[in-house]
Amino acid sequence: MPEFTTRYVALGDSFTEGVGDVDAARPNGVRGWADRLALMLAQDAGDGVVGYANLAIRGRKLRGILTEQVDAALALRPTLVTIYAGANDILRPKVDIDALLAEYGKAVVRLRESGAQVLMFTGFDARSSKVFGAMRGRTAIYNELVRGIAEDFGATVVDYWRFDEYNDWRFWGEDRMHMSALGHRNMAERVFHRLNGRQTPVAPAGAFQAPVLPVVAPLPAADALKANAEWTRDAALPWIRRRLTGTSSGDSLSPRYPHLVDAAMLGD
Repeated sequence: MPEFTTRYVALGDSFTEGVGDVDAARPNGVRGWADRLALMLAQDAGDGVVGYANLAIRGRKLRGILTEQVDAALALRPTLVTIYAGANDILRPKVDIDALLAEYGKAVVRLRESGAQVLMFTGFDARSSKVFGAMRGRTAIYNELVRGIAEDFGATVVDYWRFDEYNDWRFWGEDRMHMSALGHRNMAERVFHRLNGRQTPVAPAGAFQAPVLPVVAPLPAADALKANAEWTRDAALPWIRRRLTGTSSGDSLSPRYPHLVDAAMLGD
């Protein structure tokens, strides 16, 4: 194993696992923003070598992420950790956000005490979604608690709530729940920019500049109805069925990269 000068470990659920950014050649059949970020860090490392592990598994709720992933991450002696946990809890009928975030804060303390830089995420403002927009209030409370944890314990916040480009459905996959490949690429740029606060391939300097997409005409009403019916059948109903049966799309999956790999090898 090479001597890694940076050891980046990604923790979380489907958001960090990479669901929506399909790549059959990669573990679990996805790539995702964290893989893309790791490669960007490697390309920016000069003579350094970036190690990368991704412990995230789709469907995991906050307590599962903390129980399964934090100790495993600490065992890898990370210098950088990204973590997003709690989105799957917010979607449940009942949730004690204050109690969950108290546990989240304790986990962040442990990660910070290891010496790692920690990046946390706020939840997305789903105002454009007639389905998930109903969770805006819960997400806003969650976000304020996340910002408080970051301020109290020296973590860095990636403020997904304010990423307005994600109100364009082209940044989302066919299931309308996970980012598309475009969305994942953009998120990698966003996180890299937040991490470094300087030049990126998208923004020459200063404020981040999201990609400008061409304007497209809205679907005719009949086509929109058909698309909504297909989404309900193929994505919404299976998701509801899993909630009712207590199963998860990640039940049979293992972490994509449980051990540090050379991030420079993650290119196309």
